[in-house]
Amino acid sequence: MQELPVVPKIDPTTSKIQKPNWLRVKLPIGESYKHVRGLVDTHKLHTICESGNCPNMGECWGEGTATFMILGNVCTRSCGFCAVATGRPAPVDFDEPQRVAEAIHLMKVKHAVITSVDRDELKDGGSGIWYSTIRAVKALTPTTTLETLIPDFKGIPDQIQRLIDAAPEVVSHNMETVERLTRQVRVQAKYQRSLGVLETLKKGGMRTKTGMMLGLGETKEEVVQSMKDLVNVGCDVLTLGQYLQPTKKHLAVQRFVHPDEFAELREIGYEIGFDYVESGPLVRSSYHSEKHVIKGWGKNKWLSEKNA
Repeated sequence: MQELPVVPKIDPTTSKIQKPNWLRVKLPIGESYKHVRGLVDTHKLHTICESGNCPNMGECWGEGTATFMILGNVCTRSCGFCAVATGRPAPVDFDEPQRVAEAIHLMKVKHAVITSVDRDELKDGGSGIWYSTIRAVKALTPTTTLETLIPDFKGIPDQIQRLIDAAPEVVSHNMETVERLTRQVRVQAKYQRSLGVLETLKKGGMRTKTGMMLGLGETKEEVVQSMKDLVNVGCDVLTLGQYLQPTKKHLAVQRFVHPDEFAELREIGYEIGFDYVESGPLVRSSYHSEKHVIKGWGKNKWLSEKNA
């Protein structure tokens, strides 16, 4: 059997790869953006849009939507790709669920995304705050659909069950990368454990979703294998996007993947069996997430394009 290539240990400060034109984004402007900016500041909320340096922040906030990050903005894990700060988190803020619910209500959004840092130091991994936040949003704005982008909770069934009991419309847990690179990219995570989380959620009746970054040194064959692994555990929605190095201290970009390759992987994803595939250089996990709620929407659109 041919051995897979090993990613070279490149010093990120010496990476000379230039960013291509297709990765240019507009600066955030407009009244809707200012409105969301004001709500986030007033309610003292954290957003992954800011903490993760998301390239789509201007577009999404301009449309009046944002991805809220609960349980603080300091993570107990030290992933090689992530711009969120690592360290000792502040104590749990038990008023946060209501503040998030009120902000979502004031924004009058039809669909909201909530994510969190990892809180491995907490006995319940933060799952209690997760449950309270989802229920608070549902109580205040029952017509709002929710996607929850969750950590792995170390694969502990009782903690994952709290998310199932809270019953958001979509539960997402990101694989981030292929199996071979998981230890390097997601230092404290495990590939098989993440697959197990998605499988548990699916068996609990959830619509499940995951996201992966490309350009970290993975091969096409490895990406396709990961896609097959995900379909085998019943994952419904897949997002694929280009990895962008947030700071010089993070993993270097090994390659900028051309939009045509993303389009090809989108085709493969649908052929393998995903219900929705979002694939492109600037795609991030919560990009166009309001469409990911609707069962069959993505696949039917793809079939229509194919038969046109």
